[in-house]
Amino acid sequence: MLVNLFERIQLFLQRLKIYITIPLTTEMMELLGKIMAQVLSILALATREMKEWRISELIDLVYPFLR
Repeated sequence: MLVNLFERIQLFLQRLKIYITIPLTTEMMELLGKIMAQVLSILALATREMKEWRISELIDLVYPFLR
């Protein structure tokens, strides 16, 4: 599931290369800024989930009687 999300983000970002060659309007720059902020937010959430998963997995391996 997470890999699929990253693949979709990668494909979206690859499509943004089109906008490098054309002048952007103020509105388009604002929209792209909002999109990039959302991408960073998604990456932050995914990173947090991966860290929590690792900690949970470690706890399960080391202290299986706690759960």
